[in-house]
Amino acid sequence: MSKRARLLPLLGILLLALAALYVVWPAEPGRVFPGGDRLPKGKGLTIRSFERKEMRLGLDLQGGTRLLLRANVPENFEGDVADALDGTIRVLRRRVDASGLSEAEITKQGDANISVQLPGLTPERARSLLGRTAQLRFCEPAPTPADADANGKCDAGGKWMQAYGDVEGKRTALTGRYLKSNSYVGFDQAGLPLVGFEFQSDGGEVFRQLTTRLLGQRVAIYLDNEELSAPVVQGVISNIGQISGLTLDRAQELVIQLNAGALPLQLSVLQEQNVAPTLGSSSVQRSILAGEIGLLLVMLFMVLYYRFPGLIASVALLVYTLLSLAVFKLVPVTLTLAGIGAFVLSIGMAVDANVLIFERMKEELRAGRSYIAAIQAGFERAWPSIRDSNASTLITCIILYILGGGVQIPFIGTFDAPLVQGFALTLAVGVLVSMFSAITVTRVLLRAFIGSRVSRHRDWFVPEDEMTASSDAKAREGAQA
Repeated sequence: MSKRARLLPLLGILLLALAALYVVWPAEPGRVFPGGDRLPKGKGLTIRSFERKEMRLGLDLQGGTRLLLRANVPENFEGDVADALDGTIRVLRRRVDASGLSEAEITKQGDANISVQLPGLTPERARSLLGRTAQLRFCEPAPTPADADANGKCDAGGKWMQAYGDVEGKRTALTGRYLKSNSYVGFDQAGLPLVGFEFQSDGGEVFRQLTTRLLGQRVAIYLDNEELSAPVVQGVISNIGQISGLTLDRAQELVIQLNAGALPLQLSVLQEQNVAPTLGSSSVQRSILAGEIGLLLVMLFMVLYYRFPGLIASVALLVYTLLSLAVFKLVPVTLTLAGIGAFVLSIGMAVDANVLIFERMKEELRAGRSYIAAIQAGFERAWPSIRDSNASTLITCIILYILGGGVQIPFIGTFDAPLVQGFALTLAVGVLVSMFSAITVTRVLLRAFIGSRVSRHRDWFVPEDEMTASSDAKAREGAQA
């Protein structure tokens, strides 16, 4: 292998590490590094609409909102209340997941109460996201307030009434129940946001009748009791439509609500609490400092025990840390105390892979193999053990993630533990990145020194006493033979 072929991958890893460092560099270095107030502040990553300024932290690290919701059963409700409550929780979960809050906790309390914990959200934003029934209605002008009362009025003044159509002789109200779960945020020619939607089943036929009947007039679109827009019908439309006149945040929130579905039960807020972080800022800083000290101690041990390969492993460990944090920030992964624990655990697993490789290399060097042959044999012989151990860990992560997402377990009930999901996701990311750093990064760094003075200093890899003991053992075996 030529020198250029060895150095090009090294340059790629260096650029990748620098890009990861740029992404994860904190906006307040003083909170991460001792004396870091003098260091430049990080700006995160911004590419058009994609923006990642800070790490996403969980409720225990950054605080948020805790709501206690009451599910109100409507009059003349004929369904099963327990099933409706479970359906309401599923809709809330879909709304929260669509908004990107992967560490929210939604649990049932009592017969009709739901407890919700949302990290990083204000109470107003939490109520807006969760509290709406998300019942979209299409309304037409009411000739008189009496007509609005008779047909179901949309506003308090009786100006608008529920729009109906005729489908096979049956009077059908045009509501959000006929929308497909593919609503999206778009932009008009002026660059203003709008929400696009598509009807399914009989909704398209009813919408065609409505636009035919109201050609040149206005059709009002209501979400619960809020008028979203009242566009003028300029042509007959059957399957698709748009809602304009919204801010970008409101349009994104509406898409989440429409795609997640309407709540089976109406919710009211019984208790609202703005939650401070479980861990104070000083505790978080001490935890970060403890992690940095632990990382340095691991690197020191590797250098003292494995000498030059330990130095290579330490560099690979730094690359692993930068890449893992960059993935956490870009995805983004919500970091909680459990997630941080999983990340620290994956650091130990990354070092474990290097230990296996270096022990194999030492065996080859003691046997008199060359530097190149020792690298090749070390990775080939250690790979099956590394592969199997990491595969078993990933399988465990998958099981934990599935169980934490709310699975009905016989004789136990629904197991819903978002913190377990966060632990599993963080550990899985750490394991995958650690395999890359231990196999690819370490191999590239070791190969970069082929033919150099380093590769000729056997004592930088294996202590002299071990080499002497190995030579003596071979001499005795030869004498006995």
